[in-house]
Amino acid sequence: MGKKQTWDVLVVGGGPAGMLAAVAAGRCGARTALLEKNSRLGRKLAITGGGRCNLTNSAPGEEFIKNIPGNGKLLFSALSRFSSRDCRAFFSRLGVETVEEDQGRVFPREGRADVVVEALERHLEALGVSIFYSLKVEELLLEGGRCLGVVTARGRVFQAKTVVVAAGGASYPATGSSGDGYPLAARAGHTVKPPLPGLVPLRFADSRIGRDLQGLSLQEAVLTLTGAGGKKQAVERGEVIFTHFGLSGPAALKISRYVSLLSASGEGGLRLLVDTLPDSGEDDLAARLLAAASDQPRKTVVNLVRQIVPERLAQVVAGMIPEDAVKKSAGAGRETWRQVSRLIKGLALELAGTRPLAEAMVTVGGVSTGEVDPRTMSSRLVGGLYFAGEVLDIDAYTGGFNIQAAFSSGWLAGASAAEYSSGRRPAD
Repeated sequence: MGKKQTWDVLVVGGGPAGMLAAVAAGRCGARTALLEKNSRLGRKLAITGGGRCNLTNSAPGEEFIKNIPGNGKLLFSALSRFSSRDCRAFFSRLGVETVEEDQGRVFPREGRADVVVEALERHLEALGVSIFYSLKVEELLLEGGRCLGVVTARGRVFQAKTVVVAAGGASYPATGSSGDGYPLAARAGHTVKPPLPGLVPLRFADSRIGRDLQGLSLQEAVLTLTGAGGKKQAVERGEVIFTHFGLSGPAALKISRYVSLLSASGEGGLRLLVDTLPDSGEDDLAARLLAAASDQPRKTVVNLVRQIVPERLAQVVAGMIPEDAVKKSAGAGRETWRQVSRLIKGLALELAGTRPLAEAMVTVGGVSTGEVDPRTMSSRLVGGLYFAGEVLDIDAYTGGFNIQAAFSSGWLAGASAAEYSSGRRPAD
């Protein structure tokens, strides 16, 4: 039986972070192998951006980090090594031209995610990276405070000088992103924050509200999340879409990470205040309604409110005031219009939480960032062990920030692992 091959860099996971880690290591001349449990690479990447693949975002450095509310500061070094600009130039060299759309979102010009995955596969092959499919890693080989390889579910041993764990989070498990990296990290002594849903729709406690407003879309709304005692927890502005179970749309997805974290901490009484007309002041709105009532005294309250907000929203708002919604406007007093104005500016909706993790776009939680060196993405606990991508406790908003975070952390981890394996360890 021949001598077992020892790899310089072994990458676990063939998503965006894993593929970029393998590319970076291969470019450094390291003998690199990539282990993927699916039958093909980039399954989750292939469905991002509605299948168009929102690769990155053109936001400058500080603004970019602000769009990574979950421990984004860990990525300063990674983003300096492989920035959004670097990402576009990299893919251009691979034959994938990109275009920038609204809010800085960057997509492949062809509008297809598969061209991105295929370009990366060709590049990995050109670099001589060995790719092993349908292999799930079950154990890390740990000895003397170092990681020396992995063992697969079928008992196959891969020896390596370094290992990069880029096995993804736990969202969209149908793509293979089912939290496989968490037990690996935990058995190596790392703290793993419980995975929670992020970028996921919200659920109302009262399903009738969802049914009454289902399908209603507001292009601009301000959402204010409050907790116990009415304490303000988070504020987001943007489009919202009411569904039969609750609220979706970009603003709701952004605020969902805070709903998940507060719910997991046991915080009760979560409430969402929806400002449906954020560019109108409450007093001005009340005065406008009062003037309209004076001009149109025969209109009912609900019909007058309909002139200000969409019909179904008007019905819900009018149904929340003590006055009879079909009462004539002439009979509604000043206080009625103040109440209507307050509801339009702060429709209070009790939350039951979010949709489940399996429906989330990203995972909130993962390997504790305090146990990872941001200069190299290496473990602070185990020599030769690196982490990249969504397996880490890092999460971002929509718009290309999550994929760029995966690309950048993967690139830095792969390059650092290659340097370590060559004996040229990065300076402390």
